[in-house]
Amino acid sequence: MAHSLHASSPAPVRSNRPDLATDAIRTAREDLAACFRMAARNGFEEGICNHFSAVVPGHDDLFLVNPYGYAFRELTASKLLICDFHGHVLDGDGEPEATAFYIHAEMHKRLPRAKVAFHTHMPYATALSMTEGDPLIWAGQTALKFYGRTAVDRDYNGLALDNSEGARIASAVGDADIVFMKHHGVMVLAPTIAEAWDDLYYLERAAEVQVLAMSTGRKVLPVDPVIAAATYKQMREGDSESARLHLAAIRRQLDAEEPQYRH
Repeated sequence: MAHSLHASSPAPVRSNRPDLATDAIRTAREDLAACFRMAARNGFEEGICNHFSAVVPGHDDLFLVNPYGYAFRELTASKLLICDFHGHVLDGDGEPEATAFYIHAEMHKRLPRAKVAFHTHMPYATALSMTEGDPLIWAGQTALKFYGRTAVDRDYNGLALDNSEGARIASAVGDADIVFMKHHGVMVLAPTIAEAWDDLYYLERAAEVQVLAMSTGRKVLPVDPVIAAATYKQMREGDSESARLHLAAIRRQLDAEEPQYRH
């Protein structure tokens, strides 16, 4: 299912090679590696497919991404690649998976607010992307974290194996933070790695309880829109700090149980 990427031209020779070993970049590497490991623990990964990326701190034309051929649970901070928007690897061994490059490069290039992009085929959210109508029906409290923040890319077009497909997906996003990609999976966009992880985690939890409710065969009752909007505002107050603490918590767990993620 996964495809290797071969850049169309060799990496340019840079006389002013950027410093890619700063403390901020190292922290981003470790945070992203922690998200991969915890995503694997939660069953969000699919083989060697799916990809997380983050714009490199201090370099808006470069992004961190996982290398082709590795499962999420294998990834460490030093295994992550730094790529430019042309598919050249500036730091790291290997190459990005093809669809990872074509989707994520276009996301970061065309949507500057999207400093972080997490794409998965996690089962419950993906299941809802396959159903008739809008994926979330706003029946559970956790789902209200995403009220008014979602978009649906309804024009599934096969694998993203060129820039035009990445550009098409990016154009479907609009102002949304969460994109349900019909027949495919989901994309979470965020300004920080912590906020991307927080949204990814709670999105799958919201999808899971909705699928369970729907499986009972009884009518699932949505929250009144006025209450839903008010609850959304309550949930978003302090959300970035809550996300920061959530990421810190998963790093403490990994430090105790899988400290190699930092290497």
